[in-house]
Amino acid sequence: MSWDSYIDNLIGQSRDASGQPACDRACIIGLDGSPWTSGAHPSSWELTQAEGSYLAAALKSGDFSVLQAAGIRAGGVRYQFLRGEDGMVLGKKKGEGAITAQKSRTAVVVGHTVEGRSQGNTNKAVAVIAEYLESLGM
Repeated sequence: MSWDSYIDNLIGQSRDASGQPACDRACIIGLDGSPWTSGAHPSSWELTQAEGSYLAAALKSGDFSVLQAAGIRAGGVRYQFLRGEDGMVLGKKKGEGAITAQKSRTAVVVGHTVEGRSQGNTNKAVAVIAEYLESLGM
């Protein structure tokens, strides 16, 4: 199974009424932080093992205090923690866009929102993929 096709699906799900996607990069990582999607995809958001492990651990435990204190690191950028609930975390960095991450049973789906576009559209797209993985028992 190629996980990279989920990147295209997620970006497509984030389109607004004018057809513009809010999400420009995405990835899926395991709850151990290991990448499921590959860096070969042109819209892949590559997280380091440390970034992936840090984010996945917080989502797996449901304890977002470390993200509140130190922010959410992804792709070498530190995003300010905005909110965390129901297995989803949101972050933002002015000039860099926003991050949305949601866990399923075995993975974390991560999407990046382009600066100036609606993070809500990315949130919905990330949720669609995470909920689909949940429905598969993943």
